[in-house]
Amino acid sequence: MIRKPTSRVRPDLPQGVLSQREALEKLDRLTEEACLGGGAQRIEKQHQQGKLTARERITLLCDEGSFEEIDAFVSHNATEFGMADKKYLGDGVVTGVGRVFGRPVYVFAQDFTVFGGSLGERYGQKIVKIMDQAMKNGCPIIGFNDSGGARIQEGVASLGAYADIFLRNTMASGVIPQISAIMGPCAGGAVYSPAITDFVFMVEGASHMFVTGPNVIKAVTHEEISMDGLGGAAVHSETSGVAHFTHPTEPESIVAVKKLLSFLPQNNLEPPPFIEPDDDPEREDERLDRVVPDNPEKPYNMLDVIETVVDDGDFFEVQRNYAQNIIVGFARLGGHPVGIVAQQPAVLAGCLDIASSLKGARFVRFCDAFNVPIVTFEDVPGFLPGVNQEHGGIIKHGAKLLYAYCEATVPKLCVITRKAYGGAYCVMSSKHIRSDVNFAWPTAEIAVMGAEGAVNILYAKQLEAAADPAAERKRLVAEYRERFGNPYDAAARGYIDAVIKPRETRRKLIRALEVCKHKRDVNPPRKHGNIPL
Repeated sequence: MIRKPTSRVRPDLPQGVLSQREALEKLDRLTEEACLGGGAQRIEKQHQQGKLTARERITLLCDEGSFEEIDAFVSHNATEFGMADKKYLGDGVVTGVGRVFGRPVYVFAQDFTVFGGSLGERYGQKIVKIMDQAMKNGCPIIGFNDSGGARIQEGVASLGAYADIFLRNTMASGVIPQISAIMGPCAGGAVYSPAITDFVFMVEGASHMFVTGPNVIKAVTHEEISMDGLGGAAVHSETSGVAHFTHPTEPESIVAVKKLLSFLPQNNLEPPPFIEPDDDPEREDERLDRVVPDNPEKPYNMLDVIETVVDDGDFFEVQRNYAQNIIVGFARLGGHPVGIVAQQPAVLAGCLDIASSLKGARFVRFCDAFNVPIVTFEDVPGFLPGVNQEHGGIIKHGAKLLYAYCEATVPKLCVITRKAYGGAYCVMSSKHIRSDVNFAWPTAEIAVMGAEGAVNILYAKQLEAAADPAAERKRLVAEYRERFGNPYDAAARGYIDAVIKPRETRRKLIRALEVCKHKRDVNPPRKHGNIPL
């Protein structure tokens, strides 16, 4: 119980000591100053460029009223180049902990209104502090990047701060989810922190990532290119594969960050969050019985299969615009999050190539690190042939996808919808590399290669001697297809657990997941494997 003072006379205070009221007023004044960042004019300029401020981004991300700021009153310790007279509370980055859908997350947001968001020693220490806390408490960390790079006035101290962050990114990899949202420039050494994190979001027209900017490139190589052309959202989502998601606006990007978090566990020791499903786990859809064309050379859209099978048709695709011959993303089956990997027959016939192997391998390893079961929908005619692919290292890069599937110990389910040829059959979650449950549709073709190629090799002399080579080829192709263009030989050997009707796929997968959810599988003791990077 707080008692009212018996006297209104305040005793004299020592010189320099503030009264309680004055101390509270000072706190309010400093807090207001910290919230202004670089000042009202710079905030207005940020808005004029169509960008949100660091604090506005955090407000959109976190549950209302849940964000607790850390180190709001930190300021830089630089003295060179007149920096001693240019100090801002918070020093250009807002850090703290909030909640997203009720679960705690650590957040840092770079503030472009303070020294262009440039990173210095104290700034880096703020980020490192919350990264350490996120690791200690097993919570995801989200970083909003909007910075001109290293603070030149602080020299090597700034570079050291970057390296301190890179180390934490690496130590946190596979332990807590790390998400980078690029909301403005991210250049030079600064790009390597997002590159180590699990997912990168970019905003169209506002985000840029590159190691060396257009001016440096022009000076060194005499190539002329714009900021967008060099490192914009389209480039990194379609060509380089650096960005996993792009959106037209910041609010849309932040909503997507929140949705991504809804599929992920807090850390590598927890299961991903279950949500009671409204969609009937026993639901069947006869449309699946007709999705694969009768003509084996005709494409179809694998997204139609995925969206029909998963809960409420809700599929959260990752890297949608990159290596579109493979599909990866998150969904729920019976309320449980799963990672989905699938061929896309509508692009390059679903062949595996360098880019799709990298995309798939990275996603499979993420799911395995964070206890997310992997469901594979397979329709793969093999690896893409070509001199560029071979010289570009398809052997090495294809091996990454194989390695990722072999290494994964989470529940692995596979559905072969049509083609499963050659080495690609082995790679795509086959029984031989520890897949737990493998289904095939009656339309599945499991063979060393397609009928045309096999006939060319097996019957070369016979075709040469035939009176009507075309008619003989047609007969032999039909014969080969009858013999090998089905799932029953593999089923007879136990490589396929069941041949199922396509309409049953949802029910079968959900039941298999239920059985596998307590799966125990381990890899040999070792420091780490040597994935073919």
